[in-house]
Amino acid sequence: MKSLEGDLRAIRESGRKALVPYFVAGLTKDWVRYVETAVHAGADAVEIGIPFSDPMMDGVVIQEGARRALLEGTTFDSVCDDLASIDVSAPLIAMTYFNIFHHYGLERAAGRLQSCAIRGAIIPDLALEEAEEWRHACDDHDVATIFLAAPSTSAARAGELALASEGFAYASARMAVTGRAADAGRAHQVVERLRAASDLPVYVGIGISTPEQARDAVGFSDGAIVGSALVKLILEGASVHDVHLAVEGFRSAIDL
Repeated sequence: MKSLEGDLRAIRESGRKALVPYFVAGLTKDWVRYVETAVHAGADAVEIGIPFSDPMMDGVVIQEGARRALLEGTTFDSVCDDLASIDVSAPLIAMTYFNIFHHYGLERAAGRLQSCAIRGAIIPDLALEEAEEWRHACDDHDVATIFLAAPSTSAARAGELALASEGFAYASARMAVTGRAADAGRAHQVVERLRAASDLPVYVGIGISTPEQARDAVGFSDGAIVGSALVKLILEGASVHDVHLAVEGFRSAIDL
């Protein structure tokens, strides 16, 4: 078992629902301060978006965040260098696209993630059938590979993804890119399919943009992932304190 999975299982066993904020790395010069304040505000893990020029899963808000970060010269190495300067108690999880790791070299990339305390990776465009080499590289560096299941994912396929995932299984609430949504979509169905195959923690993401939606999501899952709502705040010039208050709001709602 990877260390990320052990930590997330312990959170579930304690009766706590997990809150996982997402931040675009390199969006501002002090972007790591947002990561630190999120943990202080109650985040149980933090998803680090490594910007990529051609995302397939990200909506307009996170795309804009990635565009600005890339214009500032953000690279995989610069993200890892920045993270090496912080010390947080919550595990860090990378979210990016396979071309970055493929270009860097899979073994080298997995080692680089480990070197900056990233203990998991979400790679939306990496199919399970093509992931063996990456997963093998991660085995040597204690990096968990996390797969996503969507509402269109069949029960059989969801089972395969749940069994292959490490750390947690990612339940996408809707057939859409990241961004604001009016409700929880079909997340409940996706969670049920993942849980039918594995007792791995299951977190819901895509469209969780308000504290109320996060509270609803954890009513039938083990945790909520919040991305675009926080990235939008930062794009609009939010301070570290503003982000702290926003994460606290999600934390309070989940704990009700």
